[in-house]
Amino acid sequence: MSATQNAPARDRLRIAIQKSGRLAEPARSLLTACGLSWRQSRDKLFCYGESLPVDLLLVRDDDIPGLIADGVCDFGIVGRNELDEQAAARRQIGLPDTYQALRGLNFGQCRLMLAVPEEWDWQGVQQLAGKRIATSYPAILTDWLAAQGVDAQVVELSGSVEIAPRLGTADLICDLVSSGATLAANQLKPVETLLESEAVLAGPVHTPDDARAGLMAMLLRRLDGVVKQQDSKLLMFRAAAERVSELTRLLPDADPLEQLPDDGGHLRLQTMCHGALTWQRLEELERAGAQGLKVLSVERSLA
Repeated sequence: MSATQNAPARDRLRIAIQKSGRLAEPARSLLTACGLSWRQSRDKLFCYGESLPVDLLLVRDDDIPGLIADGVCDFGIVGRNELDEQAAARRQIGLPDTYQALRGLNFGQCRLMLAVPEEWDWQGVQQLAGKRIATSYPAILTDWLAAQGVDAQVVELSGSVEIAPRLGTADLICDLVSSGATLAANQLKPVETLLESEAVLAGPVHTPDDARAGLMAMLLRRLDGVVKQQDSKLLMFRAAAERVSELTRLLPDADPLEQLPDDGGHLRLQTMCHGALTWQRLEELERAGAQGLKVLSVERSLA
């Protein structure tokens, strides 16, 4: 039985988010968009839910998986890289999975990649045999190397991974990459992707059987609505009936077209589009027969 199952019954939900760092403000903004508000404690580490019985704990990101595993928190917003690293480390010492990624949240995107010195002529993963690889993600890297059938030495570092080859402590690195500017500044180039990461909502494998279950379901529904709406726009236009098929083909990321009351021989149509509506895309729709195109922002929607 997991720690979550052993936890005492509670009637308030607890969510752990990063106190500071690149995920902190987007996570809080996302929860605010779900209708949550809080009163912050004097030490600024605990926020008491006012609009709903949902409290926030402001912690280090690497503490979040453990707080969920121990049943202290019910949800956490954390990078997939941190969640997967700790899950892999737990499995390697025989501990069961007690938490999981429930939703991708569409922010904090980055990649966990192998990067080698620029002068290397990269031939493929077999080139790693016998090499020293510096990383802050030893469990993920160890599993990946085993899956590739490569025998390499994992050198665990807690920070400044990118300078390890220059210091002679490793031959190459495995680290998070967003823009790639840090790699370039250290004469490194990315060659292999181990993990595509983003902020995720993490939660327990087993849902509690007390009042929190209803709160968790409600919050998941609101989160789904907010995340879906972030890049969604209401698209409205007129078109002749014979143009609808071609216009539908140009809107693969949109909901089915809805017909509004007729407008003098042309159909009046609208749809929720979940991809970017660039000027080029609108012009393509216009060439295909859409007239009077209007793009409207959507504040919120219940699916």
